[in-house]
This record gives sequence, structure tokens and C-alpha cells, in this order.
Amino acid sequence: MIGMNFSVRPGQGESSGFDLGDIVCEGDSGMVGSVGHVPDQGMMIYLSVTHLLDSLRVIFTGERKEISFTGSDTSFRLDFERDKSGFVSVFARGELLGKSSVEDLARAVLGPAQDLADGGLSRLPIGDPVRSDYLSAVEEIRNSVA
Repeated sequence: MIGMNFSVRPGQGESSGFDLGDIVCEGDSGMVGSVGHVPDQGMMIYLSVTHLLDSLRVIFTGERKEISFTGSDTSFRLDFERDKSGFVSVFARGELLGKSSVEDLARAVLGPAQDLADGGLSRLPIGDPVRSDYLSAVEEIRNSVA
């Protein structure tokens, strides 16, 4: 089982599509996050989560069996590999964090992505392209596993 958490760092002033934030990924075999590293691995969180969702969609639909995700403006990286039975293994720095079904992994990213949308992203202007791209990526993931 895999769990994800997305967060915006506090104290950045007025909300922007380029707000910095962090990702934490936890599985049965380990946990990794972008917090507390030197150099800092914080990332432009809305752009990064959008990229993560877009990347995972091709795994969920079976278009690709492997993807590597690196957040925007960071070195934080997660690797995903789908096997023939439809399970996805998640790796960080070559170490297995855990394995999950496509459906469970979709839920593991959609819940936190929606929470982030309802929180910080909701403070961005309606016409902000980062906001519309993010919400489109959430909808595409929902549709790919429906």
C-alpha cells in the first residue's frame, strides 16, 4: 500500500501558482519526502503535483510500464514500475517504498491532490493557468481509472 501527502510551505505571502511545497510518499517498505534535505528539495508544488498526475496517468492506462517523476525545480524523484498483474512498485533512490494496485495508487494520489486543490490551490485566481492545468490533471486521473 502506498500513501502520499502534498503540502504547501507556510509563510510565502500571497498565494501563487509557483508556491513551494513538499511531497511525502510512504509504503510498506519505507518513506521518503522532500522535507529536510540539504540542498533543499522543496518544489513548486502545484506544478509538481500536476506533473506527477500526468505521469501516473500513462502508467494507469497502460501506455507505459515505467515512469520517473522529478518535481519542478527540485531533485526530488520517485520511480514507478507497473508489472503484468497491474501492480505498481514505487521506488526512491533505488529503494522499494511499496507496491500497490493501480486503483489503490490512484486513490492514494487523488485524495491528497483534491485536498491540496481545496486548500491552497483554491486561493489562486480562477483564470490562473496553473490552477486550470492542475484541476484538468486531477480529472484526467479520475477518468483513467473510472
